[in-house]
Amino acid sequence: MAKLIYSVLMSLDGYIADKAGNFDWAAPDEEVHSFINELERPVGTYLYGRRMYDVMAVWQTMPTEDEPPCIQDYARIWKAADKLVYSRTLVTASTDKTRIERNFEPAAVSQMKASAPRDMSIGGPELAAQAFKGGLIDICQLFITPIVVGGGNAAFPHDIPVPLILDDEHRFRNGVVYLQYKVSTGQAA
Repeated sequence: MAKLIYSVLMSLDGYIADKAGNFDWAAPDEEVHSFINELERPVGTYLYGRRMYDVMAVWQTMPTEDEPPCIQDYARIWKAADKLVYSRTLVTASTDKTRIERNFEPAAVSQMKASAPRDMSIGGPELAAQAFKGGLIDICQLFITPIVVGGGNAAFPHDIPVPLILDDEHRFRNGVVYLQYKVSTGQAA
């Protein structure tokens, strides 16, 4: 069975974007980006809400010839994966290998996990909250940026307890800390 992974770049106080919607403070440097690429390489399908899809769709057409190798590599990884976008308003996708669904159905995602040959990733805190509520997320990959933004778009839902078990950690030269957690099912790890 494929795992559903919630991977997020966030501030130390738990936000993916500040009150003004800015998230440039979370842009990974080459060391962090290369690490992310290795985590993303096994992902076969990205699940996105509309806003996260709009942010990520730039990878389809962004010129990367003059970019560092880690950027070029990520563009290839992203383009190769399937994308499933949950949106009630999006009519057509602007990227290849993309399908649109109107509603997030936990049972359908559970079936996808059961039959997927590769792991799946979920992007965006609102969609992730629905997946947490459905008990679908298996792993949380957190890239904690050394900044406190004081509010904004929270990485995690405030009304859903999610017991986690630390599985991996890594410190980067720029102060970013990576923490990987398995979502606890209540059984001994």
